[in-house]
Amino acid sequence: MQSKIDLCCMALLKLGEQPIQSLTDDRPAAQLARTLFDSVINTLLASHPWRFAQCKAELIKNSDGNFVIPADCLRIIKCNGEVIGDTIIAPTDSVQITYIKKTDVASFPSYFAALAATKLAMEFCIPLLADQNVFRMLAALYESEMQNAKFIDSTTTESKNNINSFSLINTRF
Repeated sequence: MQSKIDLCCMALLKLGEQPIQSLTDDRPAAQLARTLFDSVINTLLASHPWRFAQCKAELIKNSDGNFVIPADCLRIIKCNGEVIGDTIIAPTDSVQITYIKKTDVASFPSYFAALAATKLAMEFCIPLLADQNVFRMLAALYESEMQNAKFIDSTTTESKNNINSFSLINTRF
């Protein structure tokens, strides 16, 4: 079970920097972590339909006749209405959505925690080290870890769209 500090320390160690004890430290690394952490992690969560961060909700119309998107929503994956800004418009009385939610760091699977630490290291690299070579190395590592994380995430549960149960396949054989 990791915390914000743990992920920031992992990122700093990838840069060859000393870990921080708290996000409130006066060190530049702690100030960067405090400033960038939430936006970097939320962007990373929204970048892919991670299974561990997916959530389903049924929304009911508000007094304006629209549906309000949940506050913890980072990205809507499926919706049976039209998304406009922070509301959903649909001719029905309820709307079902599948979305990526803001997820607590403690519930990140290990493959995503490693990816997040590398992404944070990339974001910390230029302000702390001002070294383009290290940044390029981290970017290559990030791409590799992203591919691996997507693969692991996509294979964590069996897909509901099992081709063996498709009627035309059965007819063919």
